[in-house]
Amino acid sequence: MGTRVFADTTVDPVPVPAPVEQKTPMFLKSGAVDFPLLLIAIGFLVFGLLMVYSASWDFSFIWYGDAMHQFYRQLISLGIGLALAVFFALLDYHNLKKFALPAMLALIAFLFIELFIGGRRGFFNGSVQPSEFAKIIAIVYIAVWMYAKRDQIHDLQWGLFPLGVILGFICGLIYLQPDFSATVTVFLLGGLLFFLGGGDIKQIVILVIIASVAGVLVVKASSYNSTRMSDYFNGIIDLTKTSYHLRYSFEAIVKGSWLGVGIGLASTKLNGLPFAPTDSIYAVIAEELGLAGAAGTVLLYCLLVWRGLRIAQRAPDLLGGLLAAGLTFWIGAEALLNMLVMVGLMPFAGNALPFISYGGSSLVCVLSAIGIIMSVSRHIAPQAEQQEWSSTSESVDLRGRNRRRSLSRISRS
Repeated sequence: MGTRVFADTTVDPVPVPAPVEQKTPMFLKSGAVDFPLLLIAIGFLVFGLLMVYSASWDFSFIWYGDAMHQFYRQLISLGIGLALAVFFALLDYHNLKKFALPAMLALIAFLFIELFIGGRRGFFNGSVQPSEFAKIIAIVYIAVWMYAKRDQIHDLQWGLFPLGVILGFICGLIYLQPDFSATVTVFLLGGLLFFLGGGDIKQIVILVIIASVAGVLVVKASSYNSTRMSDYFNGIIDLTKTSYHLRYSFEAIVKGSWLGVGIGLASTKLNGLPFAPTDSIYAVIAEELGLAGAAGTVLLYCLLVWRGLRIAQRAPDLLGGLLAAGLTFWIGAEALLNMLVMVGLMPFAGNALPFISYGGSSLVCVLSAIGIIMSVSRHIAPQAEQQEWSSTSESVDLRGRNRRRSLSRISRS
């Protein structure tokens, strides 16, 4: 037999390409600021400065002889607020545990001083309002307290009772300023944080019942608040019988129509609209930018709330989640309340529109809150944010079924 010769069948191995490293966007890396939240805040600040100047130039000229007076003061407040926002963003939010109690004691001292000197809701002719600072300080203090008592929160003597004492004392001092809207805001935020921290539902129901009864008694005992409520209900029945404030607000909205009369061209702010640069600035927006501008403002607040809650859901611990959620809900609730008042869906409250209304205390506090939320976002693990970036199927909740905070995860397909 002949010899069979086999050809050389050796094949060179095909080179396998190196795996492509999936890059994480810069704003998703741990230690980086939350870029979407930063863009939203910048948009609010630019829009707010524009509207403050548009709503205040006439008032500033009449009362101060300078059309730029309130605008310049808003710029000063903006500088202070930005400095605090950067400070809190760079600060580890866990360090707030060291400052929560001293800040609360300082707040109580200022509220007492204001009562004794008869400051009427503020120092320096209302330039510094402790009731505004009370909102953010109360959120931080309650979040720190809830975090410290997280293992005892279901015990009545360590949960609902101490919280009720804390809220009752702070709210009582704020109400005596008098500032009823700030009182309600602080109380509701305290109850919300108690819920998010895993508080017992039965205790929350008890808290709501007590708060409702107390609120009714306070309204009936105060002629000022009773007048507000009667104006509100009369306006529901007949718009011609509503308060003069709301009538001018409706006039501004009607004049604005769909697209508005143009920036700086509103006439209602010159002919009777009360507090145009502060409480009523949303009516100025509706007149100058129309329904489109008013709806765009609502959308921007919705984006802010969405981003803040996403940060709260991915916070590395309960303290970060409570801080981010509480501060986000506060900003969103303030905005919602102001806008509902201007369209007649809520009794007049007299609160500022966050980022936009003229007012140093409000702007400084809101920017400080954004800084704290940024601090929480900087401590989120890159993997948690990468899951959000690559998938929308994860399930996260601040209240797990086991009454503990559940973690971020990707659901199985």
